[in-house]
Amino acid sequence: MYAVLVVSVIIVLAVLLLAVLTTSKAYTYKHTVDPLDENPNIKTDSNSIDQEKK
Repeated sequence: MYAVLVVSVIIVLAVLLLAVLTTSKAYTYKHTVDPLDENPNIKTDSNSIDQEKK
């Protein structure tokens, strides 16, 4: 009876340790974003939106 309990606790602790390690590694990963290509169809001037509404 106690053997099953000990094995169960060991499994739970192993899963918890792996989950913590995985989460820690995920938070330390440095994400990067590719720069946008120059697209003539995209308006980047904030005033152009206001002028279209008038």
